[in-house]
Amino acid sequence: MRHMTFRQLEVFEAIARHGSFTRAAEELFLTQPTASMQIKRLGDTIGLPLFEQVGKRIYLTDAGRELHAACHEIFERLDRSAMTVADMKGLKKGHLRLAVVTTAKYFAPRLLGPFYHRYPGIDVALKVTNRERILERLADNLDDLCILGQPPEELDAEIQPFLENPLVILAPANHPLAKRRRIPLTRIAEEPFLMREPGSGTRMALERLFKQHNLKITVRMELGSNEAIKQAIVGGLGISVLSQHALALDGIAGQLTILDAQYFPIQRHWYVAYPRGKQLSVVARTFLDYLFEVRQHFAAPPYPTTSKNRRGKRPSRNRRTA
Repeated sequence: MRHMTFRQLEVFEAIARHGSFTRAAEELFLTQPTASMQIKRLGDTIGLPLFEQVGKRIYLTDAGRELHAACHEIFERLDRSAMTVADMKGLKKGHLRLAVVTTAKYFAPRLLGPFYHRYPGIDVALKVTNRERILERLADNLDDLCILGQPPEELDAEIQPFLENPLVILAPANHPLAKRRRIPLTRIAEEPFLMREPGSGTRMALERLFKQHNLKITVRMELGSNEAIKQAIVGGLGISVLSQHALALDGIAGQLTILDAQYFPIQRHWYVAYPRGKQLSVVARTFLDYLFEVRQHFAAPPYPTTSKNRRGKRPSRNRRTA
């Protein structure tokens, strides 16, 4: 094992991450034969095959999985050392791996802009994916920090709320309920809903609310993105519940309206999470501190219903569209 080279481990880690010799070679600016030769030599050194091919896909063997786990520890330790040395010099340099659920993409890039300007020596890799994949990445410790809207109760993780995430009901601007106030939840339940995939944090929150009131959701269509849902709403296919952050910088402003319904907005939070016991790097800790410092500047726009209205008093006649 002591005869392994750092370059061989780099090639191996890239292949394991991409599941492809070709993509790994492209990332590392190598030819595919060179990458294959590095893996052959690494396998000869270990004395066991590291990959096996089933059809057109490659998979890690047991030995490969063991080496892959060791690679993560080695690279993470080296990154921490480099960041610590840079911090000792009064600098903030290194890499930050940030993973966020799909809806968080509406504010995460705006969070990163000022962070980049404050710490130009830090490179950020931003991964945007659905909640199920975020939980997988969190369990596998693939990122420094994760941002999601539903706490991962099934995982042993450090979880901190940092930003409000109100969920609102969106409908077409010309919807028959658009001008009504304090719409009963029973009336909302009569409408066809456009939903994200099962396991979505937003969907789970809506299902929990309806279950509390013994109501059933009529799902007309499941769609894979918030953009598709908003376009479907405009097209008159149904209504939906989305984070109010999903309305930021929207290109279809004026074509959507937020319905004034009982029990809405559903008050939730955005959470930042990382595996319990994980030693945060200098850069990750710097970003976490920054997150709590600037969070008030990234709140969703005010909900168009006052607290008095939510207690059942007569609402204002003013109406705001998304």
